[in-house]
Amino acid sequence: MPFSANRQFKQKPRLLASAKDMHYRTTDGREILDGTGGLWCCNAGHGRRRIIDAVQQQIETLDFAPTFQMGHPLPFILAERLAEIAPEGLNHVFFTNSGSESVDTALKIALAYHRARGEGQRTRLIGREKGYHGVGFGGISVGGLPNNRKWYGNALSGVDHLRHTLDIERNAFSRGLPQYGLELAEDLERMVALHDASTIAAVIIEPIAGSAGVILPPENYLKRIREICDKYGILLIFDEVITGYGRVGKAFAAQRFEVTPDLITTAKGLTNGSVPMGAVFVSDKIHQAFMTCPENMIDLFHGYTYSGHPLACAAAIATLDIYAEERLFDQASELGTYWEDAIHGLKGLPNVIDIRNFGLIGAIELASRPGQPGTRAYDVFTNCFHEKDTLIRVTGDVIALSPPLILEKSHIDQLFNRIADAIRETV
Repeated sequence: MPFSANRQFKQKPRLLASAKDMHYRTTDGREILDGTGGLWCCNAGHGRRRIIDAVQQQIETLDFAPTFQMGHPLPFILAERLAEIAPEGLNHVFFTNSGSESVDTALKIALAYHRARGEGQRTRLIGREKGYHGVGFGGISVGGLPNNRKWYGNALSGVDHLRHTLDIERNAFSRGLPQYGLELAEDLERMVALHDASTIAAVIIEPIAGSAGVILPPENYLKRIREICDKYGILLIFDEVITGYGRVGKAFAAQRFEVTPDLITTAKGLTNGSVPMGAVFVSDKIHQAFMTCPENMIDLFHGYTYSGHPLACAAAIATLDIYAEERLFDQASELGTYWEDAIHGLKGLPNVIDIRNFGLIGAIELASRPGQPGTRAYDVFTNCFHEKDTLIRVTGDVIALSPPLILEKSHIDQLFNRIADAIRETV
């Protein structure tokens, strides 16, 4: 099993058999409230008939089409639909099969872009501490989680990392974006001074770091990163695999924070988690740089057998229809204050040292047990699942929450009442 303590899991398995709307059902028939949107991906809830029908119809019509020098209509239709909701100027899309593939694709596009413009010396990539960018070798190299990297050798060379923005001492229990930490953006100026701007290809960051425990950008931090990138001709990549498709109250966090990157990586909510798929949004200027070679030459030497797979495209188009018709991108804004009040209502519970929130994302950080980091949050996780019929996610001693966007206020009340009880019951 991926990212799992397999021997521990087998001692008391947590098995899900079916799902509908806001709930899973276990193999023993219990109904489980979904506080995580599956794994940050089921933004429209579970068992959506429109998606099911679209995939069933598509597999009866066209199960697969070759992707190299051939194609089928759906990726072009989907790309046009995505361009309509993307930040202005990001009108081109490259399809992948996961967030990890989206990240590696974006990094390769960034490197190739500079080479196409005659600046092939720009090969350095800048990530950030505590960043998560998937499990490909590119992603673990620019990522800032040591456990994801240390087992696999040197990974990519020529990578450096900005400091993370988590500052509990100054920003604990902030509502929304934290006030302190804008100065951390100046780390990029330090990187430029150290390596020289002419060697740096791109900076990749998550607008909100999810896997490390919901780490928020300080006010105006992302705008300052954008300014520095523009100053030195460095590309800016936003990894929106988690924040994309309505999680923060707009289609993308780039729009909510009013910062437009050069590339955006996405996956998860693109198909509501129903069929594996990712998409990389590319700016017009980057796309044009690849269109200068002879027309009979391959523009980008990169791709996947399943890029723009017919079933994935059908699922994604149906998902976008649901998002639009049910105005789900507005949910995080409309319910944001209620969500914020509910999660901050847990302040003062035993061992709670910080609470963070933005849109319909939340985190509750617990004090670690001496010499046993991660065990306290894990015990809350298992208590929630086995005793409270609730699914949460934990990373270290942080409880991370990202419910389906279809939730109602009653679900929010139920979710945080159950989590509060589990925290009280966990020593």
